[in-house]
Amino acid sequence: MNYSTLKKTVVLSFVSLMAVGVASAQDTAKMKTMKMSDTATTAKVFGGLGQYNTLSLGINAGVTSGLVPFMSNASNHTKLSLGYGATLRDQLSHFFSLQLDYYGGKVKGESQADGSATATKFGYSSYETSFNQFSLSGVVNFGSVSFLHRANAVNFYGSAGVGLDLYKPKLVDGAATGYTNTVKELAAPVGVGVKFKLSDALALNVGYTVTFIQGYNFTGYKTYSDAIDRSTMSHYSYTYGGLEYTFGPKSKPNLEWVNPIAMMYDELYDAALRQEVEALKGRVTNVETAVNDLKKDSDGDGVADQFDKCPNTPAGSVVDGSGCPIVFPKPDTTAKTAAVVATPYSNIQFEFDSSVLKTSSYPVLDATSADLRASSSSVTLNGYASSEGTAAHNLRLSKDRANSVKTYLVNSGVDAKRVKVKGFGETHPIADNSTEEGRVANRRVEFKK
Repeated sequence: MNYSTLKKTVVLSFVSLMAVGVASAQDTAKMKTMKMSDTATTAKVFGGLGQYNTLSLGINAGVTSGLVPFMSNASNHTKLSLGYGATLRDQLSHFFSLQLDYYGGKVKGESQADGSATATKFGYSSYETSFNQFSLSGVVNFGSVSFLHRANAVNFYGSAGVGLDLYKPKLVDGAATGYTNTVKELAAPVGVGVKFKLSDALALNVGYTVTFIQGYNFTGYKTYSDAIDRSTMSHYSYTYGGLEYTFGPKSKPNLEWVNPIAMMYDELYDAALRQEVEALKGRVTNVETAVNDLKKDSDGDGVADQFDKCPNTPAGSVVDGSGCPIVFPKPDTTAKTAAVVATPYSNIQFEFDSSVLKTSSYPVLDATSADLRASSSSVTLNGYASSEGTAAHNLRLSKDRANSVKTYLVNSGVDAKRVKVKGFGETHPIADNSTEEGRVANRRVEFKK
């Protein structure tokens, strides 16, 4: 078979392979995918790579050539040779993946200076180079003909990488010295391709790669001089087709075929997700309402409604820590009974779970206030509680009781700076909490002058 016949055969095979791939991909797309407007699917919020299968293994075969279009080539004519390869790829996102490549085979070429059968360009008429290339490449999916479908079926990609090329040139009919050892040079493969979805796990891969070699002797010339342009001997091409299989359970989709546009569409318009969003808005509204309720003070007495035990207090009323008005007794000028003698600084007693002052405590408070105002002394109010309820609740209750006493004294003329408040909860009982009489005695505020 001459070169012209072989070239036609390769071109026809390549076109046939692409046609089969397109037809298969289109059938698969019709059977397994549909346009976003056709129907709704159950949306699944993106949760990372763990939702998808990403690792794939590919094998390929094709033809190599020393001639690269639009570049200066060492050979005037080429002889197509067999190439083969394998890839291991990890899809890191919808658009980008990392790939380990291996390519091997031979590159052949002729270098007649004037196209004749005898003249040579660099002292030999043809070369034959065996190579093994290993590289790491980045692969970018830059387009798809099925982006309006729920899943892609045909992806276009580009790749670029760096690696090592191990090759051994062999000169034919030339005067130059041949190679006995394998040459190792830095290589940079750059390529484009198209991938057709046969199933979610299996794909047909067709591509074209140009490898640039750092060395100038890939086509066999051993000695470099100014007369020889190094750039004309540093590249070759590989046209290939192959299959790629993605590993993983069938319950997970292949990330390469997932359409991010369709995913966003499903997340935005899925009824269940919209209901969850509305429910979340409702919960947020409830929390905001609860916070506002905590701060609400309808009667403006300085005590929030949820703690106000005496709602709707008239404006201007003096209230205690529970929001109840403090009633100051007026002296009874008409009473002929003997005045009640109250002992200042006596303990102030309270009802169960209450910080409201009892009217029976007013005489003691009045006497205490008079003594403090007369002596300019300071006093500490120690609040206590019985043992019913939790310790935390009793601590708050004891502080409220002490604050009620302080409010009374301050409103009767005692300087607030001379009155300190402490709460001790159910600690330091003065009676047995196991009896009702003891618990009544423990519900108190003590004065420490």
